[in-house]
Amino acid sequence: MRRLAVLSLHTSPLAQPGTGDGGGMNVYVRELTAALARSGVSCDVFTRAWSPDLAPVVEVEPGLRVHHVAAGPLTVLPKEALPTVVEAFTEGVLERMTSPSLSALPYDDGGPFTSVHANYWLSGLSGHVIKHELNLPLVCTFHTLDRVKAEAMPEEVEADMPHRRAEAEASIIECSDAVLASCTVEAEQIASLYGADPDRIRIVPLGVDHAFFGPGHRPQARRALGLPLDGRIQPLKGADAAIETLSHLRATSDETYRLVVVGGPSGPHGEKAQQGLFDLADAHGVSEGVHFIDPQPHELLSSYYRAADVSIVPSRSESFGLVALEAAACGTPVVASAVGGLTTLVDHGRTGFLVDDPTPQHYAAAVRQIFSEPLMAERLSTASVLRARRYTWRAAANALLELHDEIGSGRLVECS
Repeated sequence: MRRLAVLSLHTSPLAQPGTGDGGGMNVYVRELTAALARSGVSCDVFTRAWSPDLAPVVEVEPGLRVHHVAAGPLTVLPKEALPTVVEAFTEGVLERMTSPSLSALPYDDGGPFTSVHANYWLSGLSGHVIKHELNLPLVCTFHTLDRVKAEAMPEEVEADMPHRRAEAEASIIECSDAVLASCTVEAEQIASLYGADPDRIRIVPLGVDHAFFGPGHRPQARRALGLPLDGRIQPLKGADAAIETLSHLRATSDETYRLVVVGGPSGPHGEKAQQGLFDLADAHGVSEGVHFIDPQPHELLSSYYRAADVSIVPSRSESFGLVALEAAACGTPVVASAVGGLTTLVDHGRTGFLVDDPTPQHYAAAVRQIFSEPLMAERLSTASVLRARRYTWRAAANALLELHDEIGSGRLVECS
């Protein structure tokens, strides 16, 4: 029986997305490991303990456990401080993976570990060591990459990490038995920016839970959420650009447009960034039209998508674009920047619109086109749902199962 050690050092799949560093990666780890467990793979997720109140092991569902590993102080750490606890985290994971109580489980409860799957570069550093210590295949998903961010957002790279991140990513990629990309665009970036062997890059798209994310009745969704029934509503990712887009829409139309922002402060400058959004809305005179909503349980986000006429995703960099996929599954047309994985999720003119020139004027023009043509909006909505049905976590898990079988039967990649 396959048994997978999943590393997610800096954020737990049990954490609330939209708080702290929690986001799409939490959803990815939780949903993918759950789908693997339901396919018969035993999954142990290792994450850093951030509170003394956490149980050492949480049984999430049959075949899926989350381990809280002590590494550094038992408190939330800013992401820039996490490289200092990688070594302690690695030692803690190795200790648990090799302890008799865990490694010698009977085969009907997992058996010995057969491979390691690291998420994000910090976990990749641990995975690199664990691979060589235990002679196990290593699969990595990076979620974001330093050199990709450097092209799109150089100021965030400087403020974000550091110095050695790109070099560490290159070293991890070189020694990984497989590197997962969510789409062809990300695969090409990994190959071109890091010199990765294309044969070891595997495309495994993310999924969406269609039991939660599906079309519904817009007015009822607004009533359930306590949102105004009047006006055009857009949820988003990329709040500053969306606020400026809202301002432009209101300045150039008699329509009542509203914007819903779901989520809380993230990262070391999160509080400052959030205050900046309040100030930006005030400066543009649209504060009464912007609804700031506290972070919500992931499955409840579907109600916000269904309540919206349009989902705007003006990201400057996006490896995949889970927000766009979830919105599409709910039948909400997406207006997104033409970057990264968004270009593979949004079929321009068929399921939504891609914006090449990321200015408020161009985003507003695309949004207005959807609002002004009800028949087009209905056509985009129907096509969005049909396209989103291609993406399931079960399909992602099946693709990963095939990959683990393949690399498990071959020779491990060696560091040069």
